[in-house]
Order: sequence, then C-alpha cells, then structure tokens
Amino acid sequence: MPTSKFHAMIHSKCPRCHVGKVFEGKVYSLRKQQMNDVCPHCGVKYEVEPGYFYAAMYVSYALSVAEIVSVSVAIAILTGSESPWLYLVGLAVTIFVFAPFNFRYARLILLHFLTPKISYDPRYELALEIGEKDQESKKNKMN
Repeated sequence: MPTSKFHAMIHSKCPRCHVGKVFEGKVYSLRKQQMNDVCPHCGVKYEVEPGYFYAAMYVSYALSVAEIVSVSVAIAILTGSESPWLYLVGLAVTIFVFAPFNFRYARLILLHFLTPKISYDPRYELALEIGEKDQESKKNKMN
C-alpha cells in the first residue's frame, strides 16, 4: 500500500519512490549528516539543478523562526521574567539544539513539497511489495 508524502518525509525517504533513504544515519548523532546524491532504490537525482539546496535555507529560516517564537512564548509564560539574558540563552540553546533537525527537514520539505520536477510514483513501492511477497512465498515452499 502506498505511503503518504508526510510519512515518507518524516522517515527521510525518497520523494519519488518512498523507499530509498535520502540521508544516511540519524538526525542527532556524532557523525556528520550525509545526504545521498541519488536514491539507492529508484536512482532519482536529488539535486535537481546546481545550487538547488540553497532554497532549503528559506525553509530552514521558517522552521527556525517558528521554533524561536514558540520558545520565546514558552519562556514568557513559564517564567514571567523580562530579563533579556534569559531569552538570549534560551534562544541560543534552541538554535543550537534544532540545527541538525532544521538542516535535514528543510531539505526534505523542499524535496517532498516544493519540488515539482520530482513526483511520487507508486510503482516503485508496489514492485517492492510484490518482490517481498514472492520471496516470502518461496521461503514457505522450501519449508
């Protein structure tokens, strides 16, 4: 059964096949985040044109603004303090903590929702499901 665009984006899957991984590894790890150049399953090239991911900066900016506004409102409601140092520390920590998340999901949002050149093709997912069922039936026949 085909997966939704949102589900594929959350799990860092390819925007065309929803099977291959766009990024290797986890969002938060000690290793550098590594983005694949092409999908390991369907072969779609992620960077549609040179410098394509510069547009992800705008998406990352929108994510950062939403996070900063949310944290600022939370600090104001929870502490009631008017100290600018409390806000500066809270916002600096927010930016630092969410930087890996923003890097990854800005690119994924750009690929899944803002790239008209790459569209979802359910045939890749269906072919994978059929292949898995065939392998399962072969194993059952052997037993």
